[in-house]
Amino acid sequence: MPRAAEQEREWLEADGLGGFASGTASGLRTRRYHGLLLVARKPPTERMLLVHGCDVWLEGPAGRVALSSQAYLPDAVAPDGGERIESFAADPWPRWSYRLPDGGLVRHELFALHGAALVALRWSLADAARARGAARLVVRPFLSGRDYHALHRENPAFRFEPTAQGDERQVFQPYPDVPAVHALANGRYRHEPLWYRGFRYDAERERGFEHSEDLAAPGVFEFDLGRGDALLLLAAGGHEDRLGARTTPAARVFAALEQSERSRRAAFASPALRAADAYLVRRGSGHTIVAGYPWFTDWGRDTFIALRGLCLATGRLDVAREILLEWSGAVSEGMLPNRFPDAGEAPELNAVDASLWFVVAVHELLEALARAGRPAPEAERARLVAACGAILGGYSRGTRYGIRADSDGLLAAGEPGVQLTWMDAKIGDHVVTPRSGKPVEVQALWINALALASAWDPRWKEPAERAAAAFEPRFWHEPGGYLCDVVDAEHRPGAIDASFRPNQIFAVGGLPRMLLAGERARRVVDAVEQRLLTPLGLRSLAPEDPAYVPRYAGGPAERDRSYHQGTVWPWLIGPFAEAWLRVRGNTPAARALARARFLPPLEAHLSEAGLFHVSEIADAEAPHRPAGCPFQAWSQGELLRLQLGLLAEP
Repeated sequence: MPRAAEQEREWLEADGLGGFASGTASGLRTRRYHGLLLVARKPPTERMLLVHGCDVWLEGPAGRVALSSQAYLPDAVAPDGGERIESFAADPWPRWSYRLPDGGLVRHELFALHGAALVALRWSLADAARARGAARLVVRPFLSGRDYHALHRENPAFRFEPTAQGDERQVFQPYPDVPAVHALANGRYRHEPLWYRGFRYDAERERGFEHSEDLAAPGVFEFDLGRGDALLLLAAGGHEDRLGARTTPAARVFAALEQSERSRRAAFASPALRAADAYLVRRGSGHTIVAGYPWFTDWGRDTFIALRGLCLATGRLDVAREILLEWSGAVSEGMLPNRFPDAGEAPELNAVDASLWFVVAVHELLEALARAGRPAPEAERARLVAACGAILGGYSRGTRYGIRADSDGLLAAGEPGVQLTWMDAKIGDHVVTPRSGKPVEVQALWINALALASAWDPRWKEPAERAAAAFEPRFWHEPGGYLCDVVDAEHRPGAIDASFRPNQIFAVGGLPRMLLAGERARRVVDAVEQRLLTPLGLRSLAPEDPAYVPRYAGGPAERDRSYHQGTVWPWLIGPFAEAWLRVRGNTPAARALARARFLPPLEAHLSEAGLFHVSEIADAEAPHRPAGCPFQAWSQGELLRLQLGLLAEP
């Protein structure tokens, strides 16, 4: 594969705590987030990047041979180790093979340990015959100790000197207020403090951000590769106990961790299922879902949508229960935060749909538990149902941002300057897609939530029926044969926004109950298929709209303007495929056709960007270049919901 393409294929090693290691198949770091040891100090938040990468070379009879490459300003790549990569594989963890000038082969691999901020690295000679003579491997790690969104600069405060803890252990404490780096190696450490200046991150440059930084290199680790594998383990302070006692040899620690991690990963049936596990992380004594790597943490809307595929479709019902119980205590005036608030933080309550997705997720969890023959304990069920009642009660009475049940039974929402739906891009004070009034997918969620909750509390039956009766007459746009995106737009009675967007699909698919039936439901699905469907998901706006943007590119403002103005969203393929099946009777033949049409492009995408993962977004026009987060929870979740549920083989 061409080297440029390898720079766009990214691997992820998540630690189950919100921290991770990540990089590209080419070995070049192209993002400020790429690194070997990125730790979540307060899982899954307060992330810091401690160790970025390494320069690696082999010294033998033929001289020095580089096994790494770095990108530097203005447009340099050095040394030339990346040119020696013969192969790369990401399963069960990242593995590279480097071809030496004399024909020998060096293999390199690394893995993150689940449940600890620790990464283990190994280099080995593939051909023992090549080990005759000198084969000294030298590894120079690059360190910082910065917030993972920031960039590092050369400064006099960085402390280079490590503290030795036995023959194989060094502890680096670059700054007093960041976690230390504990290094365990079966080689010799040689102190050689240097600053490396002007590392270049091309993905950041493409995104219009500052894209260079300086990193510190305290010294080098030297290994006799001819005598055996070179091992280097790096752990963040607070996790050094996983390196064993101070006298435990590196080889023994590495072997134990490797066996543990191989066994854990082997329990997953496929690489895609292992990839899905990356999003399920610890929060306090329970679990939460990271919305995406490398820059998102846990968000309400994303959590409740992704949970259906990541947890319910995969049978991880106990994890789903933990997550929903944790969120159930965060209801405020009917609203759930769009981002989980940490202690001392004000909750971000700028989402009208997150709370309604919670009700849907609770219903589907309780149904899944019942089908599994282990219904939720009564106290837990009561807690979840009470949270749903508090949400619907708050919305019915009226709450923040103009969210209220209107006289027609539908849900109104929106105030100037606030973005409340999933189409939430904002540039300064400008909301790109405000959608104030009565957005179509919010009504689908509202009516579903009322109808589902009526099974627990009959007081919601009449509001559900009234809202359902109002929906089709208010939203059907007969001139176009589809559903309006917003009615009573900007809270002006009778005003409509007839933009052709994918949000209407939720009236037919993606939720437990359909709001349209018969010929109109088929017309909506056919229109969405014709105007919005791409191999990777649905466009967010029809191409003929004057506001349509075909490419997601440019700086932050340009990208935010295009975010929901044509850009493709893979997570929407799940609701669309479900709607497509429903209007065709969900027959075996329809399911077989849907499997053949909708799954192969997404499954092929698993080897394109975030390896084994589904991207956040893609360009609206062919070739639909993946963009945004390369590892996105709700995109992954909807693929699994299709593979394991809606479109599963009989």
